[in-house]
Amino acid sequence: MEVLDNTAGRPSLGESVRAARQSQGLTLKEVSARSGLAVSTLSKVENGQMSLTYDKLLALSEGLRVNVAKLFETPGAPRQPVTARRGVSRARQGQRVQTDCYDYLYQFADIARKRMIPIVAEMHARSLAEFGPLIRHAGEEYCYVLEGRVAVHTEFYAPDLLDPGDGIYLDSSMGHAYLNAGDGPARAVVVCSGIDPDLDAALIALLSGRRSASEP
Repeated sequence: MEVLDNTAGRPSLGESVRAARQSQGLTLKEVSARSGLAVSTLSKVENGQMSLTYDKLLALSEGLRVNVAKLFETPGAPRQPVTARRGVSRARQGQRVQTDCYDYLYQFADIARKRMIPIVAEMHARSLAEFGPLIRHAGEEYCYVLEGRVAVHTEFYAPDLLDPGDGIYLDSSMGHAYLNAGDGPARAVVVCSGIDPDLDAALIALLSGRRSASEP
């Protein structure tokens, strides 16, 4: 089914198609031969008189040799700059933060303003009474258990028991705690994310504050 393009306020499909075609020096006839779409159809799309079904968009993107998403970008829009950031994590290296409840080893401490904060965590507390108030902070996080058994307590759900290979994804602003629910050590990789460019510093300060509060 083909319908009129009434997506006002959004990037024009027709403008994007025309820009992609002209940037390659192609005629409508050449794009038609590549995509299998009629010249009249292509002309109507470029003039904002017609939209396309997904299968025809795929055919058009293949004919133009571009990703489908490119057809919905504003022509001339600046590309996201490549940061070229890179880091290598070595065993037992990182910024260590120790509390009564956790040992946290923050990875890639040399990279500032990260969007993800990868942490190797060892859980010590075995009860909420021992842990204290649930932790809350901005963003989201993922926990993947490496060793032992971990009990995940959150303020809106019943506790979850995770074994090695299990994981959990949660809203970090919801109160939460990771407890050692086994007989031996419990270790996990925790990855926190958020829009705060200094999220790692905020998390370290949060845990350091808990450490200070627990010390006599």
